[in-house]
Amino acid sequence: MSTFLIAIGSFVGFIVAYNTYGRWIARKVFALDPNSAVPSKELEDGVDYVPSKRSIVFGHHFTSIAGTGPIVGPAIAVFWGWLPALLWVVLGSIFIGAVHDFGALVVSLRNRGQTVGEIAGRLISPRTKLLFLLALFFALTVVLAIFGLVIAVIFKQYPGSVLAVWISLPIAIVFGIMMRRGSTQLLPMSIISLILIYFAVYIGSYHLPITLPVSNPIVGWTVILLIYCGIASVLPVWLLLQPRDYVNSHQLFVALTLLVGGLMVASFTGSADLLNSTPAMTSSLPEGTPPIWPFLFITIACGAISGFHCLVSSGTSSKQLSCETDAQSVAYGSMLLEAALAVVVILACCAGVGMGKFEPAKIVQGNGVSRTEYQPVLGENEQPLTGKAAWRATYELNGGKKWSDFSLGSKVGAFVDGGANFLSAIGIPLQLGVGIIAVLVACFAATTLDSATRLQRYVIQELAGTLKIVPLKNMYAATVLAVVLGGAIAMIPSRPFADGGAMGTGGLLLWPLFGATNQLLAGLAFMVTAFYLWRRNKPVWFVVIPMIFMIILPGWALVWQLFNPNTGWWVSDDKLLVAIIGTVTLGLQIWMVVEALIMWPKAKGVLEEALPPLSKPSADLKSSGGRSC
Repeated sequence: MSTFLIAIGSFVGFIVAYNTYGRWIARKVFALDPNSAVPSKELEDGVDYVPSKRSIVFGHHFTSIAGTGPIVGPAIAVFWGWLPALLWVVLGSIFIGAVHDFGALVVSLRNRGQTVGEIAGRLISPRTKLLFLLALFFALTVVLAIFGLVIAVIFKQYPGSVLAVWISLPIAIVFGIMMRRGSTQLLPMSIISLILIYFAVYIGSYHLPITLPVSNPIVGWTVILLIYCGIASVLPVWLLLQPRDYVNSHQLFVALTLLVGGLMVASFTGSADLLNSTPAMTSSLPEGTPPIWPFLFITIACGAISGFHCLVSSGTSSKQLSCETDAQSVAYGSMLLEAALAVVVILACCAGVGMGKFEPAKIVQGNGVSRTEYQPVLGENEQPLTGKAAWRATYELNGGKKWSDFSLGSKVGAFVDGGANFLSAIGIPLQLGVGIIAVLVACFAATTLDSATRLQRYVIQELAGTLKIVPLKNMYAATVLAVVLGGAIAMIPSRPFADGGAMGTGGLLLWPLFGATNQLLAGLAFMVTAFYLWRRNKPVWFVVIPMIFMIILPGWALVWQLFNPNTGWWVSDDKLLVAIIGTVTLGLQIWMVVEALIMWPKAKGVLEEALPPLSKPSADLKSSGGRSC
């Protein structure tokens, strides 16, 4: 019962926050105006600037920011206990994450859809623009690598998910073409698309699992995925990005409904008992586990706050909104829905795994250590582990004792297996449930992957313009560079100079780097929003407080990771690349903070330089007197 009440209490809190705190920010601070001109109509080009319905933009925005961040992060963070993870997700998303996303979207809307990096150059100083773009470049390179690896891991561990993920792409393209031709039956088309995808889940799970006939399928799938995202990122947004994200948003609604239904049944029947199956605060941790403070706040990123979201807000969503007042729903609302997903992930990784649907599979010998591996129970007569034994088996990597022993696959697998346990409580066969959850995770990660590639292309083109590198102003050249660099980082082995350090196994080596750089980016995006409000004599306290929080804590975590005398990146021969990226990112952040501190006293009440007038006003705006919606 307690498990269900925790979920419902969190959801109610999100709804109340949206209609109180979110509404105050929208109406009293930003004063959203339905008559304001929007970039999608001022600069409509049919590729990136495409005015779209709120439901379409919401689907794109939500699925782009969700990805696997709110899945992998909480799955790692529950090592410290479910209570701190839950509190950070709920309070962080309401007062920090949703405010961050909302602010970035509104500021971009009022600056012709420019990214936060470009806007920083006018709001703070021209030098800040270059520094911010470089920080974005490094952060997005890591995002491309980590999300490419996540999908590759899912495809390797759950081959039954492969068919449905790939078949969703032509389905989305057909949807997009019909939508472009004027079809208004969006919801019925989405329902038909979902039926086809779930049919593919069934076929893939029971009859057609797909594997790559190569020695290292992680590398093979990563290469294929990066080629796909390179192509997808240069297609018009209406052809693949919007329809796929719209369908994926409904896929999540269905999955969340099923998960919450299963959670409710399992909670009322007593088979899922959060309080008795997992610790609220963990006292015994694997060797080498970093301290909860500040690492909880960079481990759970997307479920509470994520700097990547400011790139989606200012990079793609602001170019598609057809009405300024849609911003609260798209940005603030999407962040709270993502937090709801993170809450379910926490419960699935704790109470769900604790339901005991695991059995001893085999004994593995390696490096002089004998350990038992566990797998989901798919039959009816096995003797499963129960309660804390099942949870501990999963969260000790089937017997591993060191933090460094954990793999990216074990983190993703915890949610897939725990979520499938919830679905089994409402009668869905466990094998099919595993397929449903694995496809959900892979589809969301794929959405983030090609959105991140599109954003990285924008950043590279902006950098090329600033640094006068003419060839990289070309969208195709910029995309190739983005994909190649992301792939190179993804290929990092977990132990580059040790025996058995296979390419593509460094996922958890990259995750702390992703978390720290990602959260530092959030602090810098807050800085841009704060300057926007400060120059207009608007309230800034609700932005400045989380800004300080998100600059200090990720910086602290990055310093710890770089210079810890026992495990720091600079003292490890096999972590030189991440040490360099981390050091450069930290240096850029410090430099930008100094630039901001110098400019802050001079900026109050002084508007930034206006954008140059448009050479050709939008026909829609001329005919409507400036009204956008």
